[in-house]
Parts: sequence; structure tokens; C-alpha cells
Amino acid sequence: MEQNLSQYRIFYEVAKTRNISKAAKELFISQPAISKSISKLEDNLGVSLFTRNSRGVQLTQEGELLFEHSKTAFEALSLGEQELKRIQEFNIGHLRIGVSNTLCRYVLLPYLKDFIHQYPHIKISIESQSTAQTLSMLEQQKIDVGLIAQPSAVRELSFVPVMNIRDVFIATPQYLENLHLREGKNTSVLETCNMLLLDRNNVTRRYIDNYFQENHLNPSSILEVTSMDLLIEFAKIGLGVGCVIREFVKDDLAMGQLVEIPLEHPVRKRTIGFASNTNNSSRALHSFLDFINHKKPAAEKMPLI
Repeated sequence: MEQNLSQYRIFYEVAKTRNISKAAKELFISQPAISKSISKLEDNLGVSLFTRNSRGVQLTQEGELLFEHSKTAFEALSLGEQELKRIQEFNIGHLRIGVSNTLCRYVLLPYLKDFIHQYPHIKISIESQSTAQTLSMLEQQKIDVGLIAQPSAVRELSFVPVMNIRDVFIATPQYLENLHLREGKNTSVLETCNMLLLDRNNVTRRYIDNYFQENHLNPSSILEVTSMDLLIEFAKIGLGVGCVIREFVKDDLAMGQLVEIPLEHPVRKRTIGFASNTNNSSRALHSFLDFINHKKPAAEKMPLI
């Protein structure tokens, strides 16, 4: 488009009102300025856009054609302005969250419950996936925020911690009793048991593998499970010793349905929090991070492990 947008705006208003005086009032400019702008547009396009009469102006055939196109363009701009105003008034936006199934159930949901109550017009999408996938999507800005264990290198990511977690090993009392009967009272439980672990694509699994290596532990039998919920259920039916996040089985431990395996060297605590790309300027993201930083939803009341 070679012409100045303001010329088309003036043309559109004159064509819509069919009156230069009315268009001048609408645009808050003088009639001579409008006439000059129309003449310049006609010269540049090489066509006549209006014919003038005693009642005002009339569009030529070429003017009618240009008016139909300009009408579509300016109506689209008007709709865009209205949508932006609606977004600002109602704080409408789209928040895309990446999170594992486990953290979604045990940590994210309590936050979302209070956030949705405070910001009911923000659309929320949740990508249920591994932490590695969440980090990749954050770097590519395909999601706005991810709930993850704090990574060692965050690059262009900001991180808001929300709770500490500790990985522990649990089993049913009956499973441990049978293991000791079979292997002896002094057996190394972690090396002789049927070890239940998350699969190797999981960040938690790699963390535990490093723990085994640092403490010279070599489990003889490992059963890999795709989710921590399933891992917990397998441990509860006596299939083996499961490595889980302690907070997620605290009720089972309190009731004695599961017991925690004592460790000479406990697994180091990890920090869970919300990571986001520092270059992301989404209003919905900023509302969410402000909520996380200043509010105290149910999730924050969970005791640190």
C-alpha cells in the first residue's frame, strides 16, 4: 500500500457519511484539510473517487470499489480494538502450562483452583508431559510456564520456587518382612528388593540414578513405571520398593499402609517451582506469576519436606 493510511481513513469517513462536513466533525479536522487529502489520494491513484453535488458527495464506480475494501479493513481494525479493550477490561488471556501428571495432581491443582477463582476469564491450556519436554517447550516459547524441579542451568528462564520435596523409598510392611525372611535381616534392601522406578526419560529417575552411583548402590532388579501414581499403587499392593516423593504418600505413611526405608545417606531435597521464559510478555503469564508471588493458595500451605 503506497498511500498514507490517514488518507484512506479520511476517504473512508467521507464515503461513509457522503458528506465532507460530517466527516470533518467525525475526524476533528478542517474541511479544507479533508478536501486536500482526497485530492491527493485521487492524484496518487490516478482515478476520481467522488463527484460533488449540492447535497454532498457521491462515490464514483472506482470510489465504490475502494470503499468496499476500505470498509472491510477499517471494520477489522475496529473489531481488533474492541477485542483488545475487552481483554484489558476482563483480563482475558491464554495461559499455557507444562507439567507432569504427578506435579499437576499434587501441586498445580490447588494453585489453579484459587487462580481461576481470581481470574475467571483467562483461558488455561495444560500440556501434560515430562520435565524435559516442558523445558524444551519453554525455550521455544510454545508454553508460558512450566511446573518443574529446579534445573541446574536455567539459561533464559526465571524460576519461582514454591516447595521443597524429598525422594524416599517406600514399601508395605509385609513386603519388607518377606524380603528379610528371604534375604536375611542384614540385607541391603535397596540392592536386593524389586526396585520400582520411573522410566529413564524422567528427570526424577536420572536424579535417583545419580544417587545410586554416588552411594555405590546397585539394585539387582528394577521395574520401570511410566508415572508416579502407578508406581505408588504398585508399591501399595506389595510389588516392591518404590522411589517416590514423600509428600505424595504422607497419608499412607501415617496410617502404616506404607513404611519408609531408612537411609544412611538421605536423598538430597529438590525444589519445585514455576519456570518461565524471561522474554515472554504475556499478560496472562504476568498475572499468574504475580498471583504465585503474592497469594497463598492451598498448595503453599503444604509443609516443606
